[in-house]
Amino acid sequence: MQENILQNEISFNDMPKALAYLISKVDRLETLLSVSKLEQPDSDKWFNVQELCEFLPDKPARQTVYGWIGQKLIPYHKKGKKLQFLKSEIDAWLLGDKRQSVAELQAEAAEFVAKKGRIVR
Repeated sequence: MQENILQNEISFNDMPKALAYLISKVDRLETLLSVSKLEQPDSDKWFNVQELCEFLPDKPARQTVYGWIGQKLIPYHKKGKKLQFLKSEIDAWLLGDKRQSVAELQAEAAEFVAKKGRIVR
């Protein structure tokens, strides 16, 4: 029936079946759209200053964030007088302050020495 509906003209008698078919298609599309929205990361979400303060792990005061902005320590965008922060840039900024462990430092030093071929004293 489904293929016949798409290929032939629909008669008045076929209307209930055609309508049921269309409703089932719309339901499946809505389900797919709602699932895809849940799976999409919100990495490009925009924050204002208050939302940023709530998002950051240590929940800084607004004055602290304004200080970071003044010192250009945090990535931000300014549209007129409005400050905005992109979540993906804030995540990268948070990860950028990672300190290396002793093992990572030793591996980096060993790699450097291996590339140079000798130890300089």
